[in-house]
Amino acid sequence: MDYMIGVDLGTTSTKAVLYDMQCNVLGYANKLYPLYQDQPDMAEEDPNEIFDAVVDALTEVLRKADLTTGTLRGVSFSAAMHSLIGLDRNHKPITRVITWADNRAAKYAKEYKENGIGFELYKKTGTPTHPMSPLYKLLWLKDAHKDIYDNAAYWVGIKEYIFWRLFGVLKEEYSIASATGLFNIFNLDWDQQALEITGVRREQLPELVDPMAQVTGMRDEYAKVIGIPADTPFIMGASDGTLSNLGVNAIEPGVVAVTIGTSGAVRVVTDKPTIDPKGRVFCYALTKDKWVVGGPVNNGGIVFRWVRDQLFAPEKITADMMNMDSYDLLTQIAKEVPAGSDGLIFHPFLGGERAPIWDANARGSFFGLTRNHTRAHMVRAALEGIVYNLYTVMLALEEVVGKPKEIMATGGFARSELWRQMLADIFESPVTIPKSFESGALAAVVMGMKSLGVVDDLSAIQNFIGETNTYQPNPDNYEVYRELVPIYIRLSRQLQTEYANIAAFQRKHSHK
Repeated sequence: MDYMIGVDLGTTSTKAVLYDMQCNVLGYANKLYPLYQDQPDMAEEDPNEIFDAVVDALTEVLRKADLTTGTLRGVSFSAAMHSLIGLDRNHKPITRVITWADNRAAKYAKEYKENGIGFELYKKTGTPTHPMSPLYKLLWLKDAHKDIYDNAAYWVGIKEYIFWRLFGVLKEEYSIASATGLFNIFNLDWDQQALEITGVRREQLPELVDPMAQVTGMRDEYAKVIGIPADTPFIMGASDGTLSNLGVNAIEPGVVAVTIGTSGAVRVVTDKPTIDPKGRVFCYALTKDKWVVGGPVNNGGIVFRWVRDQLFAPEKITADMMNMDSYDLLTQIAKEVPAGSDGLIFHPFLGGERAPIWDANARGSFFGLTRNHTRAHMVRAALEGIVYNLYTVMLALEEVVGKPKEIMATGGFARSELWRQMLADIFESPVTIPKSFESGALAAVVMGMKSLGVVDDLSAIQNFIGETNTYQPNPDNYEVYRELVPIYIRLSRQLQTEYANIAAFQRKHSHK
């Protein structure tokens, strides 16, 4: 039997999934690592902890394979976008991984949004003007941490660092490069204006390659530890965002993928670069002839975690003692409340927000609280608020690429029947969900198969997705949401005038 491995470098963990050549799952490993938030707006990870997680996950999952009678055909990668690491001349990290969730470059993104240069760059790079972008992280480091900036010989993301450690090469594929703000999506090269603005030289950045590119010749020390032949092809793969569409077979124009994991996004694939005149959605390369247009949100499942930890701590302890999933318990509690949470609206902006408002200062709020509302109302309102926000991204996307023909959904939220139905009701559209939740690893593997010549086209993924469920909108529920969504949108606009003020107050009086 021959094998493929998909590796998904996520924000809080690395997953490795072992497949046979028909994409049946044979093994799975998930290795966690911390997110460091030592000060306001910081969101960093340790690159070496992530590297160790990759090695451990590969080592563990390979134990399920029999390489004495079969061959590991390839390992292909999916990775989180917008990460930035500074390396010295010896390729040693001089920063942690500055992740997409880090907002310390907010001042610089705001300045470039106001002076219009940010939009000029967006029209060429497809990366919205926001502190998630490594371009603005570089401007922040250049100004606030000049010693680090001056001592950095190279600037890379987490996937590029992993490949450097394993193979001793610095390569970056188009989809990850697209998310840096330094890459021109029209000519598939580093953008000269972006380089001049940041002061980064071309030789400080990795070599640009196609997502199908293969790397071989793993360093012996790691090949022996993992138990992998050193000549096994590692396929560069792509970003988790672009692969999420491939993972649910949403790669034809008009087929929308909605993802809710720690964060979330709404995306559609196009045959040409597509820019929003209002700058609300991104456009990133997937391959040489396909681009992904959409909007990411900071606040997905991480909001549900906050609700659990801060509002339902006793229930979490009880669930842990009874060996129950605490999130399942919370969704059962939320089911006790009718759609619309009896008029309680939650804006889920606990970590600033990206699409569609692109405001790092955005803050969360409950609106409409009365004495009749309970914690059950609050948990349901929080879940609804996450989906309301994704729906507003969909409305912006419709203006750019037209109404969707079909909606596919994936991510950790898909485990919850309540959330699946909520998505269909608020979007007022049928929503199809694959039973397999590891769409990122599957998509990476299919991209690897295309690279290796095992399949002719990426559309072959439709043969591997397996069973799906489709949820139809409930008329009783969507009529309620039709009334509440406009209130949610108007409130977002009105509150936005005060987000900067409350964020400034919080930074001034922070005790962390």
